[in-house]
Amino acid sequence: MRERQATTTYLKDYRPPNYLIDTTDLKFELDNEFTLVSSKLSLRRNPEVEGWNSPPLVLDGQELELLSVTLDGQVLSHADYALNTESLIIATVPDQFVLEIQVRIKPIENTALEGLYISDGMHCTQCEAQGFRRITYYLDRPDVMSRFTTEIIADQASNPVLLSNGNLLESEELTGGRHSVKWLDPHMKPAYLFALVAGKLEFIEDLFVTCSGREVTLRIFVEAKDLDKCDHAIESLKNSMKWDEEVYGREYDLDIFMIVAVDAFNMGAMENKGLNIFNSSCVLAKPETTTDLTYQRIEAIVAHEYFHNWSGNRVTCRDWFQLSLKEGLTVYRDSQFSADMGSKTVKRIDDVALLRTVQFAEDAGPMAHPVRPDSFMEISNFYTVTIYEKGAELIRMMHHLVGDAGFRRGTDLYFDRHDGQAVTTEDFVKALEDANQVDLTQFSRWYSQSGTPVLKISDQYDAQNQQYRLTVEQSCPATPGQPHKKPFHIPLLIGLLDTDGTDLPLSLQNDLSGVNGSTSLTLEITSEKQQFVFENIPERPTPSLLRGFSAPVKLEYDYSSTDLEFLAQHDSDGFNRWDALQKRFVVLILDFAEKLRQGEEMELPTQLISICSSVLAESENDPQLAAKMLSIPTEAYLWELVDEIDVESIHRAREFVKQELATALNEPLLRVYREQSSNELYQATSQQMARRSLKNLAMQYLVWSGEERWLQMATEQASSGSNMTDVSAALGAIVNSMAPQAGQLSDKALDQFYLNWKHEPLVVNQWLALQAGCPREGALQRVEKLLEHDAFDIRNPNKVRSVVGVFCAQNRIHFHHIDGNGYRFLEQQVIRLDGINPQIASRLLTPLTQWGKHNKPRQTLMKQSLSKILEKGNLSKDVYEVASKSLG
Repeated sequence: MRERQATTTYLKDYRPPNYLIDTTDLKFELDNEFTLVSSKLSLRRNPEVEGWNSPPLVLDGQELELLSVTLDGQVLSHADYALNTESLIIATVPDQFVLEIQVRIKPIENTALEGLYISDGMHCTQCEAQGFRRITYYLDRPDVMSRFTTEIIADQASNPVLLSNGNLLESEELTGGRHSVKWLDPHMKPAYLFALVAGKLEFIEDLFVTCSGREVTLRIFVEAKDLDKCDHAIESLKNSMKWDEEVYGREYDLDIFMIVAVDAFNMGAMENKGLNIFNSSCVLAKPETTTDLTYQRIEAIVAHEYFHNWSGNRVTCRDWFQLSLKEGLTVYRDSQFSADMGSKTVKRIDDVALLRTVQFAEDAGPMAHPVRPDSFMEISNFYTVTIYEKGAELIRMMHHLVGDAGFRRGTDLYFDRHDGQAVTTEDFVKALEDANQVDLTQFSRWYSQSGTPVLKISDQYDAQNQQYRLTVEQSCPATPGQPHKKPFHIPLLIGLLDTDGTDLPLSLQNDLSGVNGSTSLTLEITSEKQQFVFENIPERPTPSLLRGFSAPVKLEYDYSSTDLEFLAQHDSDGFNRWDALQKRFVVLILDFAEKLRQGEEMELPTQLISICSSVLAESENDPQLAAKMLSIPTEAYLWELVDEIDVESIHRAREFVKQELATALNEPLLRVYREQSSNELYQATSQQMARRSLKNLAMQYLVWSGEERWLQMATEQASSGSNMTDVSAALGAIVNSMAPQAGQLSDKALDQFYLNWKHEPLVVNQWLALQAGCPREGALQRVEKLLEHDAFDIRNPNKVRSVVGVFCAQNRIHFHHIDGNGYRFLEQQVIRLDGINPQIASRLLTPLTQWGKHNKPRQTLMKQSLSKILEKGNLSKDVYEVASKSLG
């Protein structure tokens, strides 16, 4: 078993498939205990395979009971094929043939939630990346594209709704209370995009008229109790369809588009052609049960899966090493959409915060990998922030380099050139090159080199010649398998501010681009060291570097605290204004952490208090940006900025800054809280969300100050709030308060919250997560108690993420307690989950993989837990890969 787990698949070994499948006819006969799956495949030899020597046909299959195999009408005997736990092998086949296979599967026993499984009595599928092989024997790879017809037969009473990809061809009532449907997807697709849903569902329906005048039926299928929670998702879908037509010229291509909400789902959602299957947490929303953040998340995920119709379905990836071809491009597209629906600056801040805290940590750890990986043991482990979010940053940089019109030309060429094909990242880059007559050869290193580049910038001002010189040096730390990196092509967007905070016109020496005079300029960093000289600069400027976070890099420039405070007040780039204040907080917190270690006194600088007060005073102009600027950097981000993590000192220093700032700003915080409060009817608009975000941040600050009156105010909001955003924010403020009287208030509020909402699973998940993340003493004991609660189910990924995931990844002060009990807890849960759902088990392991930045005692404890996981026999490939690579 261990040898099988260690098998590695390499990009360099890719070979095109020996056989292709032109048509796939599937028949599912659903029953409570098992399902019969009959497939009829029209296969032929692949004309692109050179040196043809009639190779055997090898079909992928896992956990299938084979009943029969028929080749061109002849039933094969056991002597005609070989069967093992991973494949069905037929030694001799003609160049073109029809293969019919019947298997029996047991969805009720499928806890891995891959292939066909049961979720709360409903049959549903998840086939990405390699789940279709759990349904029937097949060439389960993305470069084998076929036209699918799907027939489903089931009991009509228990499964009145039968769905699959494409357009409905026919439906029929059968004898014995059964019925059948047949769906045809006219577009070629790989097996990972197949979908089937059967169960007791109802739907809401709407209509979208495409830019060419076609009518498309839109349906969202849910349990009857959730019909009142679908309006936001269907409105988001319509907005996405309209936006994709206007911005990318992409029109939907079927007569119907369907979404199904499923409670037990490993991912957020899946873009199956015409039938998107969603985690219910990414579909269901109404003001009483759903926070603003979830409303925004639903809008983004609905858009993401819809946009996949072109960037992932019509044009798909050749192999799983090219996963970012579809995911990076589509994340970028959904990010553009969300920015257009709300605040571009705030959306950029949110995206960068995720990169800096999660993706940069991944780049710095043992699981670091390029955006286009070179190898993998288990492909499910590469559904990572590097593939998705960093992949999106690569698309963003190319867009920046070729401009808006050039990017549209490039994507038009890409979709036109490769429609109906399975292609590579090189094909996308080539389309941008050909459409714009540019050379992106060096830029493509971003796809093959792992790690986060570092830009070290120094400057010099020549007053006599009025010249300002920037020197930029780039480097990239060693990562597993890549000790040395070649220079990246990095777009560095900058501006220069005079002493009044006004942007200076930029005139770059020897610049031939014709953009001199602009107040923002992109410097293209392509060498290890470059110098840029700006002319006609009348005084020493303050540089505004990496505006809009124009590249996913770490920036090293010797900003003084005064510089950061100046930029936070005056920078015309909203992102950099936020970033400057965040950096000022970082400098202060890390300085206080050192003072704590040395036993020295700490005092909040008056200038910082004054700047935060100014942000509050001017917050009416942009409430959401003000809320972002005043948010204290997370422990996750602070940890990324130090060589060795001091868990306790960083935590205590951050808590001190929160409390002191809250106390100093009590009056303006209360004013803002009152000004932003409103009795207007809830709407999920960007304007209302902005006001609620600032109001609730002000409330959280007031509670941080520790005064009982503010705890009482939060308690009142938690009990009487008219929407879940306000209720959840207030409850969170109470639960996370370190004030002595908060414990009793918290317990009472949590009990009441559960009584109010125990009938709503998604709200209960919030209740679980709040407790798992609580920083008060006894955290691990509370979490262990939650695992025994009736509301928890180890088989439901959402429940696991809400309790185990939140405690281990977010409650850092307790998970990383020096006694090591947090590590042993995660070790036990991973081993337990590995036998149930390996994908979720492997994803939970991430906190243990980051042992390298901790002190020696913690390193030892974390490595011990990883070793104990590896010592357990019969591990899944998912968990084995992460644990073994983490230990080196």
